[in-house]
Amino acid sequence: MLEIIERIKKNTDAVTTTLTLPFEQRQKSRLRVTLDNGNEAFLTLDRSAVLRHGDFLRGSGGEVVEVRAAFETVSVVRESNSHLLSRACYHLGNRHVPLQIEEGLISYLKDHVLDDMVRSLGLKVEHQEASFEPESGAYQKNGKHQHYHSTPVNHLLFLHHQHAPIWCQV
Repeated sequence: MLEIIERIKKNTDAVTTTLTLPFEQRQKSRLRVTLDNGNEAFLTLDRSAVLRHGDFLRGSGGEVVEVRAAFETVSVVRESNSHLLSRACYHLGNRHVPLQIEEGLISYLKDHVLDDMVRSLGLKVEHQEASFEPESGAYQKNGKHQHYHSTPVNHLLFLHHQHAPIWCQV
């Protein structure tokens, strides 16, 4: 069985095969998969960012595997009114829903409860089969998870039995 051991930045070698996965599986770093050529493989990647469509991986024997985002049923909201679309983003974000955000539209994995909430905001929801590539999040840059500890963030802490707030930097 092929062991896929690392993510590579550029395809410097010929692609051996492809791997098509839905969003849920592209978030995992340890996973048994079936490659598009029918062979089985095991992902043993460093824990980091989500695999994206077009990423390249290297197997333990030097094989190059290109990642493809599988088509999934997504809810699509198209709206020219940026205020309405922003409200939908806000409410979906409050529920930690991964969102794919584009000019004039948002999409998320189909969920009838979320669809009803978005409709209650006055928006129309359509369903379609498409690859899902949500925003990577505020703490991810160039496909890697990063914490911005170098930028001081002040937190106001109120300690029990103290009369004045204490400021600290994290």
